[in-house]
Amino acid sequence: MFTLAAIWGGIFPAGKILLREIGPVTIVAWRTFGAALLLWAVVGAGRMHVPRSARVWIGFAVMGLINNVLPFSLIFWGQQHIEAGLASILNASTAIFGVLAAAIFLADERLTQRKSVGVALGFAGVATAMGVEHLTDFSIRSVAQIALIGATICYALAGVWARKMLHDVKPMVSAAGMLTFSALFSIPGAWWLEGAPRLDLSPLSVGLLVYASLLGTGVAFMLYYKVLALAGSGNLLLVTLLVSPFAIVISAVFLGERLAPNAFAGFALLALGLVILDGRLLKRLPAKRMDRGTG
Repeated sequence: MFTLAAIWGGIFPAGKILLREIGPVTIVAWRTFGAALLLWAVVGAGRMHVPRSARVWIGFAVMGLINNVLPFSLIFWGQQHIEAGLASILNASTAIFGVLAAAIFLADERLTQRKSVGVALGFAGVATAMGVEHLTDFSIRSVAQIALIGATICYALAGVWARKMLHDVKPMVSAAGMLTFSALFSIPGAWWLEGAPRLDLSPLSVGLLVYASLLGTGVAFMLYYKVLALAGSGNLLLVTLLVSPFAIVISAVFLGERLAPNAFAGFALLALGLVILDGRLLKRLPAKRMDRGTG
């Protein structure tokens, strides 16, 4: 879990550095292309069954768009105008929007009182992290933060789509298929929007592209499904919480970023909302009080 959080946390400062030389959609193209190659190699080595159903491949295509191309592009574009650490905090609201999307589109995921409180605290955290002044104007910094929220909404909708369309596909095959379409969408998109890819990148940028594609996406997906299998979906919320501290520390050390106090206050509220959504801590508190009362 810590390894996965550290890898994903490093993506935000890595993206900030890469944006000095290449555009956001070009980063997405390199990231998804390399990750797709890696995951198909894993699928082939494991001799995993690759479905031929048109429904499944349509599912891969939609997932590639809403789980990778759109959110990755929005995140990297937004990071041109806001700090990497702040981007990671806003990205942590993915679980909040995921609960809302599930309640709207999935019959078995109703919005309970506990979830409502968690969502409300999450929204308060997002608003606090963004800053009141950026909720009332339309500066480029405000638009960049809205772009990050748009990315989290894409992730939330992708979670619903995956449950409806890809529930019977092996996760590794699903990830490989999704990333294949992500690359097919983003490569021509990057060429059209940002021009032909540069071949004179600095060694640092080349290394960070390799990190973002192979480690930050390909290996990260494998770790994600490993955590899901070993620790359950609830512990993936903990990974969501851990990503931001890693991103903030790495960005402070290597980029010299310093976030405003409201960003940390917003993250605290968001973290509290995620803890309430998880629910396990709340279940343990009464038991501890009972133990003290009867001891």
